Amino acid sequence: MTTTDAPGTAALDELRAWHTAVRAQFPIITGAPRLAYLDSAATTQKPQAVLDAVQDYLLTGNANAGRGTYTWANRTTALVEETRRRIKEFLGDPDPERSGVHFVSGATAGLRAVARDWLAGYLADGDEIVVPLADHQANIAPWLEVRDLLARQGLRIRVRPMPYQAGSGDYDAAALASLAGPRTRFVAVTHVHHVYGGDMNVHRIRRAVGPDVPICLDAAQSVGHIPVSLAELDVDFAVFSGHKALALPGSGAVWARNARGPVFAPGGWDGSPNTTGIRSLRAAFDWLDATGTGRVERWTSALAARLTEGLSHLPAYEVVGCQRSLASGADVQRRQGIVTFRHRGIDSGDLGFALFDHGFMVRSDSLCQGSGGERQHSVRVSLHAYNSPEEIDRLLDVLGACA
Repeated sequence: MTTTDAPGTAALDELRAWHTAVRAQFPIITGAPRLAYLDSAATTQKPQAVLDAVQDYLLTGNANAGRGTYTWANRTTALVEETRRRIKEFLGDPDPERSGVHFVSGATAGLRAVARDWLAGYLADGDEIVVPLADHQANIAPWLEVRDLLARQGLRIRVRPMPYQAGSGDYDAAALASLAGPRTRFVAVTHVHHVYGGDMNVHRIRRAVGPDVPICLDAAQSVGHIPVSLAELDVDFAVFSGHKALALPGSGAVWARNARGPVFAPGGWDGSPNTTGIRSLRAAFDWLDATGTGRVERWTSALAARLTEGLSHLPAYEVVGCQRSLASGADVQRRQGIVTFRHRGIDSGDLGFALFDHGFMVRSDSLCQGSGGERQHSVRVSLHAYNSPEEIDRLLDVLGACA
């Protein structure tokens, strides 16, 4: 499908030269021209600048941090501290002198650290927590584990399911305001949903629960994909994975505001940090700033609009999530580079294999969604700056042939 009036065409035309320059910076993409990588919500590919920064670090100054007085060790220690400062700056930290950044292996480990090392000691018998049971399992399981841990100690913690708007998958802030009460002590939220692709309007959550309730943000699908301002979101924790933000696997961070409740301090001995991953994080954020995270968002949202518009003309397919966002004349278009769908007659796993036979790498399974989410498996297309309109049009041609 190739149309000049498809949704997002103006943005795609305006950013075409930008995209050409950006795509050329991803060796794995340019090295496989017959393949289309459409699985960036699972992990992103890495620009040459990140690869170069990591290689330079390993070749010229690799050492442990905080454990030596020689030049390489001092440089690495400075790198770790500078990356903490860089993360605060990149995320729009409202109070960098008070907040902390703690490196973890990824979002799952980070959320579990907040649960185990902070929330477990913060809750008392009879307290309530709000958990988004239709979001990623990584933002559900740690909070339920805390409930069960405290239950074994004789403390009763009530889990309140986060309310969602019917039909859109967005959080229902009005229902949450009615749900929250004097025993509501903690709320877990997601910035961009990993299945529905929507910005979950987290800025409304603070008004719904009041000024005193700590909020933990799963930012795995927003950091590195869209601009993030922690000052505007007014959350207390933000957790992300480096590998989903153009950095290396095994890297990530917990940002803790340290303004509501006790200061966050990860438990246990502070072992050797993943200095290579930390170097890749700083390089990725530098690259995103130079490239323009806002332009990344505009580009991927335009590609998602092109795909949802095409799918709306293929009756054999059902797009998961807000149905009002599918047509070019819709009054909403909130998909942030993630489009999830099913064929009405073909198993999603089989469709995923068929798409790979045509050179498309997509996710096709349960997508790690919690018990409150979709029951059926689906196919997810997730995009980044290196993806092209031609890839979307080729995909729609193949999907149309399967209809």
